[in-house]
Amino acid sequence: MSVISARLMMGAALGLATIAAGGCTPLRMHQGYVVDVDLVNSVQPGVDNRQSVLQVLGKPSFASQFNQGEWYYIARDTRNFAYNNPKVTSQTTLRVSFDAKGNVTAVNRTGAEQIAKISPSGEKTPTLGRKRSLFDELFGNIGTVGAAGMGPPGGDSGGRDTP
Repeated sequence: MSVISARLMMGAALGLATIAAGGCTPLRMHQGYVVDVDLVNSVQPGVDNRQSVLQVLGKPSFASQFNQGEWYYIARDTRNFAYNNPKVTSQTTLRVSFDAKGNVTAVNRTGAEQIAKISPSGEKTPTLGRKRSLFDELFGNIGTVGAAGMGPPGGDSGGRDTP
């Protein structure tokens, strides 16, 4: 093997290793509201109202469905490697509460500790009753439709009174 072909193979291997190492770089992503600490701190209870909050912070991520007096601004930072599911590194939830007149009553901040962790019970939803296969569902009624003792007495088709 010549020196030139050895260098070409070494260069190709080095290029492939560089490309493969790029797949191990963590991907960072931001979702939702971009929190500006100075703007958030400028919203004061008893001073601001809905219109001033809308001008300072912008449109909320969502408003409360049951209590129309709360707006929520949510920001989340995530990180993942290659094709793995993203993991939350930080989350900020800003809740602005209003009274009936539309004045700010409270501004609360919470973090990632409010994220609920759930673990599903499996790939199937547990149900009551017996387990039936596809063939039971397809062919389970064969022989039972029109069988003796299944209809109303006297062979009547039921429904209306017949004279």
